[in-house]
Amino acid sequence: MAKLYFRYGAMNSGKSTALLQAAFNYEERGHRVLLAKPLIDTKAEENIVSRLGVERRVDFLLDADFGVREVFQEHREVSRRAFGRDVSCLLIDEAQFLTNEQVDDLLRIAILDDVPVMTYGIRTDFQTVAFPGSRRLLEIAHSLEELKTICRCGRKAVFNGRRIGDRFVFDGDQVAIDGVQVSYESLCAACYLQESGGKLSV
Repeated sequence: MAKLYFRYGAMNSGKSTALLQAAFNYEERGHRVLLAKPLIDTKAEENIVSRLGVERRVDFLLDADFGVREVFQEHREVSRRAFGRDVSCLLIDEAQFLTNEQVDDLLRIAILDDVPVMTYGIRTDFQTVAFPGSRRLLEIAHSLEELKTICRCGRKAVFNGRRIGDRFVFDGDQVAIDGVQVSYESLCAACYLQESGGKLSV
């Protein structure tokens, strides 16, 4: 029986790199994979981009109103006709932006369609509040794996600080994709509390 995997970490922990490596490993052995990400993630348009400079176009984007299983089955059938073999794995980047219903669909793909689903994302936002997609994955995924990165001080980073210009901010909308003024920094708990004045959420 296939499984649903959630690989999570703070910003810059190599999630997209790990996803692209997993896709490469499957394909190197002659398997077909499908890559997808939520439509709301516009920072790289229709691509998954690693900080190492590797990038790849996704097979499909997921609007919040889309049923993931239905869209997956359509692309699975296209792959069968084009390549003469079934899909061996579905890989999802930026999984924190999925809805609860979409995460439930990923479990159905793994269990009912017997296709492994590997998701990658961050657990919490810049206010240490779980994203809906991440929360649901933590609840139902078969396998949870933390991808680690370090804070500027050298300790393990677990939180995501949001910066506007050269200062950290701790209020605002949960989703603010990287732009000219908005950036993020991975922080350990101590550095996060130091920057936030002791606050963990608003």
